[in-house]
Amino acid sequence: MTQFSDLGLAEPLLRALNEEGYATPTPIQARAIPALLEGRDMLGIAQTGTGKTAAFALPILNRLLNNPARPVPRTVRALIMAPTRELAAQIGESFRAYGRFTRLSVAVIFGGVPHGAQIRALSRGVDILVATPGRLLDHIESGHCRLDHTEVVVLDEADHMLDLGFVVPIRKIVSRLASRRQSLFFSATMPKEIATLAGEMLREPVKVEVTPVATTAERVTQQVYLIEAGGKRGLLLELLSKQEVVRPIVFTRTKRGADRVAEHLEAYGLSAAAIHGNKSQGQRERALDGFKAGTVKVLVATDIAARGIDIDGISHVVNFELPNVPEQYVHRIGRTARAGNDGIAISFCDRDEVAYLRDIEKVTRQKLPVIDRRADPSAPAEAAPAKAQPRRPQGSQNRRPQGGPGEGRKPQGQRPQGQPQKARGQGPSGGGDRRRARG
Repeated sequence: MTQFSDLGLAEPLLRALNEEGYATPTPIQARAIPALLEGRDMLGIAQTGTGKTAAFALPILNRLLNNPARPVPRTVRALIMAPTRELAAQIGESFRAYGRFTRLSVAVIFGGVPHGAQIRALSRGVDILVATPGRLLDHIESGHCRLDHTEVVVLDEADHMLDLGFVVPIRKIVSRLASRRQSLFFSATMPKEIATLAGEMLREPVKVEVTPVATTAERVTQQVYLIEAGGKRGLLLELLSKQEVVRPIVFTRTKRGADRVAEHLEAYGLSAAAIHGNKSQGQRERALDGFKAGTVKVLVATDIAARGIDIDGISHVVNFELPNVPEQYVHRIGRTARAGNDGIAISFCDRDEVAYLRDIEKVTRQKLPVIDRRADPSAPAEAAPAKAQPRRPQGSQNRRPQGGPGEGRKPQGQRPQGQPQKARGQGPSGGGDRRRARG
């Protein structure tokens, strides 16, 4: 069996991996690291949770260590682009962990926070920069960052970049890069526009594909409850009250829906916090920190967090509302069953979401087990709240949230009941941290 010590990595990196408790690389790490150490371009097809961050971070750190040089002011030696603030921060933490015994500098920039500290970091020059595309383009156009000295560029979660409308900013950024560079491209799925972008960026790439496109994590037990929309909140409380549910994430389609679910759980005595594109960076960080520390029992999120959360010990993922983009289901449930652990994914499906369920089954190529709770006389009645419930917004809870099925979008036409409109991703407002489709 291959060990990290067999891959030719520098001693400081092996020491850091040992402290992290890593000895055996995952399949994508074992296949990607040797090719990247040779300087090859790479096209990686991998679902979330496969260990791809270490697969590109370790060779980048190794390359920079073997070619020690102080970065020129306002330049970047290695650039990693990520679609969301949370994912960018997570990648930055990984680089710092793996490079803890080196003197390489790491900076993370994204929107939603002041520019000042980011400008100061860039002014000195940075060995490794992790950035969302929109804020990076802001700094480039304002003259605070140059990419003509960049040796390595990584585009991570490229298909999610497409969903969030980042393809045009990415092309502008790529046009500023040095022509002689190593380019890495990672995506869980490969729609036509993403394949075209990969073709523009990569030169004779090594292709590494560790899982079929849009497959769900093998160690996740999946279950679907067919239920009327008005019964979802009671069923959610029932599930979350079970002893084995120790660290759950609940997903909704809309920002407003996430806030309502979190408020409802709080009203019934369960500590909950919502994260979505309308939350400030400070609010999002406090919610994630509380969830990691256990002071927040339930994290409620929109799809902006589906790929940006890497927290140990998530026991359950609950899809309070099914995603209207089937690939997002894969990324949502990938928050559990990480690092070799098992996990459980439970989805609620009302009559308006049946078409979403069929799309998910088609994309994942599996039939999900179903429990019908639409007319179950034995279903337990909703318990009295632990404290006074907040006043419900005008209208019944059965009414679909305003803005249509896609977060931040307006419906583009009426459809018969049971045939919900499809949309591609959250739309530009879903990212919550950019202007002009920016990160």
